[in-house]
Amino acid sequence: MVLLTRTTRSVSLTDAGRRLMESAGPALGQTLAALSEVSARPGETVGRIRLSVPRVAVPYVIAPVVSPFRARHPRVELEVVIDDRFVDIVEEGYDAGVRLSEAIERDMVQVRLTGAFRLVVVGAPSYLARHGTPQRPEDLLRHECITFRAQTTGTLYAWELERGRRNWRVPVRGGVVTNDSPLRVSLAEQGLGLAYVVEPVVAEQLREGRLVRVLEAYAPTVPGFFLYYPSRAQRSPALRLFVDAAKELAVHEIGGLPRGP
Repeated sequence: MVLLTRTTRSVSLTDAGRRLMESAGPALGQTLAALSEVSARPGETVGRIRLSVPRVAVPYVIAPVVSPFRARHPRVELEVVIDDRFVDIVEEGYDAGVRLSEAIERDMVQVRLTGAFRLVVVGAPSYLARHGTPQRPEDLLRHECITFRAQTTGTLYAWELERGRRNWRVPVRGGVVTNDSPLRVSLAEQGLGLAYVVEPVVAEQLREGRLVRVLEAYAPTVPGFFLYYPSRAQRSPALRLFVDAAKELAVHEIGGLPRGP
């Protein structure tokens, strides 16, 4: 049976080789991890953690944690995959993920990392001078909105607003659709349209007047970012250490609101 295809420049798996790797790869990885743990010095944790994290959460819950964690636990390998989809971490082979609380399945263990923050509509003063400022959620339908597509459904995301007990899902439209939050912010700064973003992401632009909040009275508050994983029974020693480090080192108050329990 031929498992590899060789050329003068590369080596690749044949179909048979890919099938063997798919079936034997996970078991081999577990075996190597077990051997690594056995060879560890007493009191030293060895392991590998694979995390799924949305891009917007990285500055608050990943960037402040990785370097100190690696310094403390040099034999724990971290793989951080940036993915804005609602990921099934069990099916896709992750040890844990980071998401907003409402996006996490109820049977998952959730560990709060940050305080609550708002989702806000923002626009540049130049855009608002040309097109006026929306006064009600319905007014957004008459504005150019820099929107994004839900990767799981393929549909354009309806902007969610609330006031008191009333909620709105506004099916906004515009000439630019992008799933990249920094690009939406940049385009909004350039006066291309309104953007719907996590408020901490635009704190500097708001402070300097490059962007202005729109419909602020309708801005919804979300509980914050949470680390989550399947169950306490499945939590490895390496993951336990990472959970403790993330709780300690993550930027807790990212929206001016306390973290809470």
